[in-house]
Amino acid sequence: MKKEFYSNGKLLITGEYLVLDGAKALAVPTKFGQNLIVTEGANQEIKWTSFDSDGSVWYEDTFSFRDISRNDSGKKKASIRNTLIAILHEAFELNPDFIYQSEGYQITTQLSFPRNWGLGTSSTLINNIAQWFQIDAFVLLKNSFGGSGYDIACAQNNSSVLYHLENGKPIVERVTFDPVFSENLYFVYLDKKQNSKAAIASYYENPKNDLAKTIVKNDKITLEVLNAKNLQEFALAIEKHETEMSAILKIETVKESLFPDFEGTVKSLGAWGGDFVLAIASENPTDYFKRKGFRTIIRYKDMVL
Repeated sequence: MKKEFYSNGKLLITGEYLVLDGAKALAVPTKFGQNLIVTEGANQEIKWTSFDSDGSVWYEDTFSFRDISRNDSGKKKASIRNTLIAILHEAFELNPDFIYQSEGYQITTQLSFPRNWGLGTSSTLINNIAQWFQIDAFVLLKNSFGGSGYDIACAQNNSSVLYHLENGKPIVERVTFDPVFSENLYFVYLDKKQNSKAAIASYYENPKNDLAKTIVKNDKITLEVLNAKNLQEFALAIEKHETEMSAILKIETVKESLFPDFEGTVKSLGAWGGDFVLAIASENPTDYFKRKGFRTIIRYKDMVL
């Protein structure tokens, strides 16, 4: 018995933070992702090995079925082991037969992107585990990590998506987002991994005035971004989005804080302060970002599925 599962990585173009409160978000799946291979094991154990994109082992451990069914990880300090056991426990709760009907499993996971890039190490894992257990990935996410679920939508779809929550339920609309000006779009890694849980907690700490009005404004801008006919329209909509979110979060935009002299537009993607940003420029900006000390610059067509 050998089964293999795969999930796409993700980038959130619009709707960061607000998507948690029901706003529409434009998100794109990436050409990078993660697979999970299941083979037979023994001793009522799961032997787990995770490989980074360079082929190195970044995590290796063994869990007993009892560890997973009991799940006392919440009583212990945060660690990769305890987090993984907690996810597997929630999967077990949704479909216990997958453990009770087996002698054991050997699991390997393989990322096709460096795990510090923030393209969805956790969301691709959760979606792969959900496929393996034949359960709903959105429910597994809600019961384990939490979050809006846009990343699960990207993991499951090979096209861009408009995503929002309606009465807590995920609504996924597949859309075509293939801008004719894509040669002017670049993704730049800030070489700083952002903690999504901490970013979400910080967002909820900020008081929000007239959230419903803010969501309506966000949704309008998101559609402007999606439907932009040329680079200028797209850049203006992106700049509008950055300005609105800066006011909500009470944080400088990434252009103001890191790239004030950049001749173009820069937008944070997902949690502000780390991971990738989107750069919009009339000419290739690679040299500019390298002079600033940022070495990972990826063209739109090389990143987006």
